[in-house]
Amino acid sequence: MSALKHAIDVDVDPEFRMGLRAMLVAAAEREGIGNIADTGATVDLEAFRAAAHAPKQRARRLRTRGAILAGVAVGAIAISGMSAASENAVPGDALYGVKRSTERAQLALASSDLSKGQLFLDFARNRLAEATAVRESDGFANALDDMDANTTEGVRLLTTTAMERHDTAALDAVEAFLKQQRTKVGDLLGTTTGARHERALTSVGLLLSVEKRADELRRGLECGAVAEGADALGPLAGACAPGKAPADAPAGQPQSGEQERANDEVRPEKTDPRPDTSDAPAGTGDAERPAGSSPAPASPTPAPSKSGNLVEDLGDLLGGIVP
Repeated sequence: MSALKHAIDVDVDPEFRMGLRAMLVAAAEREGIGNIADTGATVDLEAFRAAAHAPKQRARRLRTRGAILAGVAVGAIAISGMSAASENAVPGDALYGVKRSTERAQLALASSDLSKGQLFLDFARNRLAEATAVRESDGFANALDDMDANTTEGVRLLTTTAMERHDTAALDAVEAFLKQQRTKVGDLLGTTTGARHERALTSVGLLLSVEKRADELRRGLECGAVAEGADALGPLAGACAPGKAPADAPAGQPQSGEQERANDEVRPEKTDPRPDTSDAPAGTGDAERPAGSSPAPASPTPAPSKSGNLVEDLGDLLGGIVP
């Protein structure tokens, strides 16, 4: 231990130290080491520090991004769970606001008026279910008001789409909605009285108006009609194209002047299907009468006499046949 201490405390000869330094400087100059000033090269300390800290910064950003994604995922799961739990909520429930917010989000994400129209009709179905659940409370009228508003907006979007695209697929969605909704509103009518019954009748009237509009637009599309004006339920069907008429137009329906002129051009001349038999020989019977024609009126058959005389009865019969 004492020998080691003695070795550490040995002083280095100053001349040896100077000679060693001179040798190291000469070797550095010979190998080109340390000529930074001669070559004009500089050291960017900030870049050096940034390069040294880059791995740490990337790791920090990755941790931050992972935390954000995890938070979004947890929030999405929570929201979806709340949305699922609020599907059956009715006015007055704690989750009813979540239900309506979810519907607004669905409308915001809809890509077309056709999708929005179908969503509005789905919401109208939801409002009817809510009205049925709260028919004994004060929220009944408000639920039906919202139902009618959703119905009107959905029908407007779908009828507008049908006329713009000249396609009846949107009208098919309206008719499918009506088929289900009328039945359920009718069931609701049977469980209400007084003012609530009158309010439900207003919704029935709206559905009847929607049915009429859908039928008019369908016939208009079949005959090449274009929209002429619009109202709360969407476009109004105009006159049919010249030379065309709806296939299912009821008899006696009023038509425009162009329709009447077009129908006159294609309407065949009226002819009597029965042949003229004024010059036909006597004795022609029903066998020669064309199919579908009305039979000639027969001579009235005399009633038998009350006397019971067979000869007189035969005479009366023959008298009715032979003049």
